[in-house]
Amino acid sequence: MKILVINAGSSSLKYQLIDMTDESVILKGVCERITFAGGQLTQKTFDGRQCIIKQDMPTHKEAMEIVLKAMLDKENGALKSIDEIGAVGHRVLHSGEDFHSSVVIDDEVIAICEKNAELGPLHMPGNIACIKSCREVMPGVPMVAVFDTTFHSTMPAKAYMYGIPYSVYEQYKIRKYGFHGTSHKFVSEETIKLLGKKDSKIVVCHLGNGSSISAVKDGKCQDTSMGFTPLEGLVMGTRSGDIDPAAVEFLRAKLNLSPEEVVNYLNKKCGILGVSELSSDLRDLTAAAEQGNEKAKLALEILAYRVKKYVGSYIAVLGGVDAIVFTGGIGEHSELVRSLVMEGMEYCGAKFDEKKNQEYSNDIGFLNTDDSKVKIIVLPTNEELSIARETKNLTSNN
Repeated sequence: MKILVINAGSSSLKYQLIDMTDESVILKGVCERITFAGGQLTQKTFDGRQCIIKQDMPTHKEAMEIVLKAMLDKENGALKSIDEIGAVGHRVLHSGEDFHSSVVIDDEVIAICEKNAELGPLHMPGNIACIKSCREVMPGVPMVAVFDTTFHSTMPAKAYMYGIPYSVYEQYKIRKYGFHGTSHKFVSEETIKLLGKKDSKIVVCHLGNGSSISAVKDGKCQDTSMGFTPLEGLVMGTRSGDIDPAAVEFLRAKLNLSPEEVVNYLNKKCGILGVSELSSDLRDLTAAAEQGNEKAKLALEILAYRVKKYVGSYIAVLGGVDAIVFTGGIGEHSELVRSLVMEGMEYCGAKFDEKKNQEYSNDIGFLNTDDSKVKIIVLPTNEELSIARETKNLTSNN
């Protein structure tokens, strides 16, 4: 069974075609500048053949038509017929409180997603537009919505509720939802396999330009660091993370910003970019810190400190921990951040092997000492494969 995985934004569309017989990637590609002039598709097959199509894409429908054209290209594609695609898995940002797992898409599902679009105004319109376009150009092909939030739907109310009037929560659904769910689901499931037991306590650290941490007990999320939006939680590339709400109003007044502008400021001008006043790229900050840049060094320390604080709090939530797992661009590639986070964590039974940390390169790596009670793991995430697996599970009998 071949599954097409789609991650659509307002002006871009990333896709992968995956053969589920061995879970291998047949091809992957991206459409850029949808709705703008100068649109382009770039696609690459597993054996290195590349297809580039430069063509305007006024809507997601035109983008999907170009995607199908590229996949069917006789020289640089990988399909002879669209009928080879068994199902399509769509990454959708927000499930609200309506879905607690992935679902086969029908008209009712789309209507509910449209109702929840206000919870994710930057991403949901693009998600929905692409789903509608796919159904139009690929009629009869089953499609699945895999939400970024549903893995966290097992959180108890004590974890997801804010300290606001309950009637306000009921009316406007203001609560913690959490994000990066497909990554946390994939990584926690793979970690459970590595541990060889289902009764597990795992802290997953998804660290990248956007970062989040989850506490996972027996495969179910108990808490996560992102909240009503992805702004809450860790200090990230350009996001401030946790901040006193009163400080936000003070900041807004001092900088003479509108409410919308101050939220944009906290999302795009803060984080390690704001502290360092240099870059949101960890590689730039690491190099600058090594050369004596104090603000770059401080930004790295703040990032790692916030991760450590959440890890510690989630160990308390879980009542212990079997594994601490690093994933995402920073989690997988920054030995410095891993080292700063794990420094002094012996109290919980996690003994970190710095030599293994420095030598780690790719694939799954265990960074704990042989006598450590807690496994410290680097595990590359694969959100597309997670979406494909969910899609297969829901459509393989269709």
